[in-house]
Parts: sequence; structure tokens; C-alpha cells
Amino acid sequence: MPVAAVITADIVNSTVPGTVMGKKLIRKLNAVLENYKTEYYRGDSFQVYIRHPAEVLSLVYRLRTTARKLSEIYDIRISVGIGQVAGQVRDLRTAGSEAFVLSGRLFDQLRDTQYLGIRSANETANIALRVIAQFSDYLLKKFTSKQAEVILELLKGQTQAMIAKKLKREQSTIHKHIHSAGWPEMEKLLYEYHQLLTQFKLI
Repeated sequence: MPVAAVITADIVNSTVPGTVMGKKLIRKLNAVLENYKTEYYRGDSFQVYIRHPAEVLSLVYRLRTTARKLSEIYDIRISVGIGQVAGQVRDLRTAGSEAFVLSGRLFDQLRDTQYLGIRSANETANIALRVIAQFSDYLLKKFTSKQAEVILELLKGQTQAMIAKKLKREQSTIHKHIHSAGWPEMEKLLYEYHQLLTQFKLI
């Protein structure tokens, strides 16, 4: 049975969807999620099905930096479940495979101050996944809108020079945002996440 990943998420500010800014945020999140099966419910909550778990941490970073870029009052609480998925996934809200169950249960267990959790069916792997999630959450929560804007471009594969040109800023300013946001540490987390999934055959 193939291993996949499921994101269960909630926009932190529950009044967001009904505002002009909220609608803009939803459009931007949809652009990030255009290649993934996504379903919204209760207006500000959604689930995402990701066939390749190796992509999940980078996707989480992109979702949260998209929100933080728009405004520092916005963020997204996310739980990730990594596990087996049986058959073709049609309706995310009624799917009952392992990855969906892990994601949903973890989301219900997140503390109010905890905006990211990752859990697999392998309890040994979960020890490292908790550390990766906690450190990622620590970094992302501190982002200013300008830092988020720059990190989002890096996640898209842009270079510092390309970002400086696009945002019409000095490259030294871009460099400052990159390091103050903790991008070198984020790169290490992305690498270790991929290595961990490979080691435990979760990809």
C-alpha cells in the first residue's frame, strides 16, 4: 500500500475568510496548492492530499510564509499525517486511510500555541519528526512580512540576486532578511526531513 501525506489545517484568524484580505489570502493559498487535491470546510479550514510525503515540509513552509507575507497577524495551524493510503482518494473529508487518521487526530491534539505537528505510523521516526516540526514552528512564528516574502521566493528556487531584482531591493537587504529569518537552518531541516523519510521508508 502506498505511503502518502495529508495536511489538516486551519487559518489562525477565524475572521479572515469574510474579509477582503481574507479572500486574497485564500486565493494565494489556492495558488500554492494548485497541484494538490484540496478541500475547504467551515470556511477557514482545509485538508490537502499529497502523494509524495517528501514534498510536505517545503509545502508547509510555503503555505505559512504565504500567510505571513500578506500580514503578520496571519498564520496557519497545520498537522501532517504520513501513512498508508488505500485506493483512490475522492472525498478528503470522508477518507479513512492511515494518513488521514494520523493527520486528523494530531490536529485535535495541537496546543493553542502550537502551529505545526508532523506524525507518521512509525513511532521511532516520530521522535525526529517532532523536533523538526517544533524547530520549524519556532522559526516560522517569528517571521516578519518582509522576511516571509524573501523566504517564499527562496522556496520557489529563486536566487538572492533574482529576489533583489524582483522586489527592487538591495541584495545586501535580501541577504540580511535571509539570515535573520533562519533560512540556513530551514534548509538543514528540509534536508534532514528528506533523509529521515528515506531512512524509515516513508517515501
